[in-house]
Amino acid sequence: MRICSIASGSSGNCIYVGSEATHLLVDVGISGKRTEEGLRDLELSMKDIDGILITHEHADHIAGLGVLGRKYGVPVYATAGTIEAIKSCSSVGILPEELFHVIRADEKVIIKDLTCNPIAISHDAAEPVAYRISHGKKKVGIITDLGTYNDYTVESLRGMNALLLEANHDVNMLQVGRYPYYLKQRILGDRGHLSNERAGQLLCELLHEGLEAVVLGHLSQENNLPELAYEAVRVEVTMACAKSKEKEHQPDIGFSDFPLYVASRSRPSSAICL
Repeated sequence: MRICSIASGSSGNCIYVGSEATHLLVDVGISGKRTEEGLRDLELSMKDIDGILITHEHADHIAGLGVLGRKYGVPVYATAGTIEAIKSCSSVGILPEELFHVIRADEKVIIKDLTCNPIAISHDAAEPVAYRISHGKKKVGIITDLGTYNDYTVESLRGMNALLLEANHDVNMLQVGRYPYYLKQRILGDRGHLSNERAGQLLCELLHEGLEAVVLGHLSQENNLPELAYEAVRVEVTMACAKSKEKEHQPDIGFSDFPLYVASRSRPSSAICL
């Protein structure tokens, strides 16, 4: 099983997850051309793709869906609310009705030899979800665009071998930046986006000995920097590890026990093989 961020950021998101037999995309928020170029780096093409999982209907997650869906006829998996929102999006255009497959949070979908579990999230979209995807005993979690998390989120993501986790903004950069007040409040709100620190805190809840890799994604172009996201998460994990040593029955997992990457906004990141 492998996962690769083809693009991840406020300007467009597209993630590949696959096994030897099954190949999926989570979101296609970049152009069809860029999506196909990213797949070529993985020695794949759109003809190999067995399904497109959509998290929600915002443009940075569906910009390439219309072109790729009509050209290749790839099945599209999304919640009912998301599908209705996609259909009303003029930039996507009309997709054949038979391409849409309705999914529901907490109900698994099997696509060949991959099992996909949608997870409800808090974001200002019609019916957004994150995804947990498994192949055999290996599990990958892809969770972006959430303003907050709770016990349900943590339980849904326990035991992952790899995570692609949103670290959208540095709070200080956002607060002093040029965004209008209403937009700052939206991003900071419970239906907005996770800050670097909150991403680190969520990761601390998910640490376990089987965690093989973490990718920080969906960084804001205006309100974050890769080095800020990396360092903020590193600090949170380091602090959590220090506290865990003081408590019984807590995993003593150091920051060096798993690689931490920051996904590139404009080019494919290195594939992670599990």
